[in-house]
Amino acid sequence: MIPVTPLVKSRRVWPALSLLLLLLSFSSRALAQTEIVVNFEKGEITGRWIDSWEDKGVVFTPAHAPTRSSAKARLMFFPHLPEGRKGILSAMADDPIPVRAHFPAGAASVTMAFWGSTAGPARLIAYDPDGKPLDKASLDTIPGRKAPGDPIPIFELTVKGSSIAYVEFSGPRAGEYLAAEELRFTPVPTAPK
Repeated sequence: MIPVTPLVKSRRVWPALSLLLLLLSFSSRALAQTEIVVNFEKGEITGRWIDSWEDKGVVFTPAHAPTRSSAKARLMFFPHLPEGRKGILSAMADDPIPVRAHFPAGAASVTMAFWGSTAGPARLIAYDPDGKPLDKASLDTIPGRKAPGDPIPIFELTVKGSSIAYVEFSGPRAGEYLAAEELRFTPVPTAPK
């Protein structure tokens, strides 16, 4: 029998231990960077307005009160025809109010898929917990159909920041609309305990 010395033991153990630590490091990064997807399929298209809506911890509300009337700011769900998918938008057609999506635990990046009034603008702005802008993505002109039979195009805007508390999407002028079909966000990585 060959005696096992401490040096031989360490040569066998260290590569395995190094590999284990490397795998744990990659898996914790992968878990911290997992994207959470929020869509609006659970929302009911009733023609009625709602004050707020929550899914997967993200709370959607109007960003502020109306400026042109004493009405209460509201949201509503809207169908994307002919696909039948649903989106959320500001129900204030004559007083375009941004829609706010609040992340109670924070986010590192947010991507939103939209459709809207052809040729209208679109903006997505990320804010920190103090209400200071962190990042902005925008389109001067929402893409339109290339042919009358084509579906309404869906486009994406992405914002990033170290600790996004909320985002606001807006852009439509009075009488236009911008509907969010999906929101994907990466939570802020939590510090090890």
